[in-house]
Amino acid sequence: MGNAASAATVSASALLATELVGSVFTIGLNRPAKRNALNDDIMEEIQHCFTHLPEGIGAVVLHGIGAHFSAGLDLSELRERDATEGLRHSQMWHRVFDKIQYCRVPVIAALKGAVIGGGLELACATHIRVAEPSTYFALPEGQRGIFVGGGGSVRLPRLIGVARMADMMLTGRVYSASEGVNYGFTQYLTEEGGAFAKAMELASQVASNAPLTNFAVLQALPMIAEANPQTGLLMESLMATVAQSDNEAKSRIRAFLDHKTAKVRPT
Repeated sequence: MGNAASAATVSASALLATELVGSVFTIGLNRPAKRNALNDDIMEEIQHCFTHLPEGIGAVVLHGIGAHFSAGLDLSELRERDATEGLRHSQMWHRVFDKIQYCRVPVIAALKGAVIGGGLELACATHIRVAEPSTYFALPEGQRGIFVGGGGSVRLPRLIGVARMADMMLTGRVYSASEGVNYGFTQYLTEEGGAFAKAMELASQVASNAPLTNFAVLQALPMIAEANPQTGLLMESLMATVAQSDNEAKSRIRAFLDHKTAKVRPT
């Protein structure tokens, strides 16, 4: 993967494999023997990685090394916690996934194999999700006697609805990749083995956008969508004004008017 212009690095703990490919930074969950299950150590690595992203990048691709994206919470490390410890552990996951949701650049997830429990919560924190046919989605917490704790009860219903998430947790229902793209788990479905390549293609595309426009989409759009209509419209006007006044926007509009950029066509 990569080329002469790429700089590959692996974290000291080897729990994440990272690579810089042009303006795209890739982060690979690197516990394939555990189906990339999430323990405290890898969560700390994810938080550190997203806190110290390389300067100048335009997008991040998050993926899993091996056959799976992530099988969720590593139950082998689950121990009895009192209420205070459990609260702090859940809030630690919230902080980590907030780093992804509120990242300064778009984060695209390349999904395959298991995307279940905490792995699904992790995927929900990204901005664009690409799946291949091997992908499947599940929330087995109900059968384990636990409840989601990584922000899934907030993020996932906004993608698929409360009733569908409740069904998953109550019955253990598993959704396939094709169902996932129809119901909102993901936005793209590729051929087998194609999720990473498609995620990289999309990442390169979004990295070429004006940075201020990407910022508005990532940070302002979710707040506008959740605001009452009048507040949302005011926020939209303010964000549009700021974006249009940026020098990057002015140069791109001039290029379009001078017929230097292509018009939108159906693909």
